[in-house]
Amino acid sequence: MKVSTRGRYAIRVMIDLAKNDVGECIPLTDIAKRQGISEKYLEAIVALLVKAGHLTATRGKNGGYRLKRAPKDYTLKDILETTEGRFAPVACLETPVNTCERANMCPTLNMWVGFQKVVNDYFEGITLDELLDDNACPDDYSI
Repeated sequence: MKVSTRGRYAIRVMIDLAKNDVGECIPLTDIAKRQGISEKYLEAIVALLVKAGHLTATRGKNGGYRLKRAPKDYTLKDILETTEGRFAPVACLETPVNTCERANMCPTLNMWVGFQKVVNDYFEGITLDELLDDNACPDDYSI
């Protein structure tokens, strides 16, 4: 499993919006400059985040983006599933119902289900709020 640039940038956008929240919309140009990311690329990412209900978008002179909820109410799983889809280590787990004709006799299915659960639980356990501190590393996973 590899998180794409789009997923990593979506997290950076959400952190940027949380850190710079002063009660007004934040223009995409400001986010792009602070994050060193192309504004054009960010347009596609924020469109996904708006569609998923994570952000509010306002057009016009004082337009821009804001978080819809408090940072503590977003998990990384919420954000990453918006850009990456479900965390499925194998194709048969990409949908809620496993339709693989071999599922009932697959010797590795439980292993893949367990791996998926570990990844989902890990990202579900980290909130956007926890990442606002530049030195934060959740659950004592230090680098």
